[in-house]
Amino acid sequence: MIVAVTGASGFLGRAVAAELAAAGHDVRTLQRRPSRVDGVTDILGSVSDRDAVARAVEGAEGVVHLAAKVSLAGRPADFHAVNVEGTRTLLDEARRAGASRFVQVSSPSVAHTGSALSGVGAEPASPRHARGEYARTKAEAELLALARDSEAMPVVAVRPHLVWGPGDTQLVGRIVDRARRGRLPLLGGGLALIDSTYIDNAASGIVAALHRAEHAHGRAFVITNGEPRPVGDLLAGICLASGVKPPRWSVPAGVARAAGSVVERVWAVRPGVDEPPMTRFLAEQLSTAHWFDQRETRRVLAWQPSVSIDEGLERLAAAGTT
Repeated sequence: MIVAVTGASGFLGRAVAAELAAAGHDVRTLQRRPSRVDGVTDILGSVSDRDAVARAVEGAEGVVHLAAKVSLAGRPADFHAVNVEGTRTLLDEARRAGASRFVQVSSPSVAHTGSALSGVGAEPASPRHARGEYARTKAEAELLALARDSEAMPVVAVRPHLVWGPGDTQLVGRIVDRARRGRLPLLGGGLALIDSTYIDNAASGIVAALHRAEHAHGRAFVITNGEPRPVGDLLAGICLASGVKPPRWSVPAGVARAAGSVVERVWAVRPGVDEPPMTRFLAEQLSTAHWFDQRETRRVLAWQPSVSIDEGLERLAAAGTT
């Protein structure tokens, strides 16, 4: 089918577009920079530009929406414009173009309220309780998308969790950079149990949601490898695969959360040139358990991860340092 993919210049979006193209679909991508994916048609523009969105979805049978403003800090209005209003525009134009399925790529952070998530499914998205502007606006966007679910255009929301792999400049890149500079502490000893998702599995899970939209519509699903590990072990694995020493020093979780709250307030007044070194949300993510029951996801999407964490770490090492 003809599939429109937004955000294909990003790490996950590029993998999804490539997987769809490899499966024989006619893929059209929309993002502000070239996707660099072989065999797809790039349309350069923003989801905030209705004309560009209309061109991207014209004639499309399927739509996969990955474009988002992703950051630990920034102006609330900027997050809202892209994550909420951009989603609204895409939904409007997809329906107008006659798209027959829509996948909203969301995040488990939409249901994270600061406490542990242990063995749960896709808990309800909560803009009111979500931590930070990214999570809040992604929660709004997910609810908006699912509210548009219909027989004519089934909508599925998928929440890939902590996606990583070779070429990742966000999660892997930041972990390696901070570890190399000695600025990657373990919070609470790094004992919190967390899920993560190797890039190939995240991409195949999203494509499965597109194919299974008629069976899965109107619902949200968390996608992970289903191999929860202590956060300290995962960080160590990524660091060692990337050729840097893993973190050894620990900071009490409560201290990190308090420090993150202070940094957030300072950043709001005097933002730095890069991401803040710590936020309350980041401290909570690194010090509380968040792993998910994958049985319903795998049953409904008829999907299984194909690359284990250990194999993913081997691939990361083989690809060279980030």
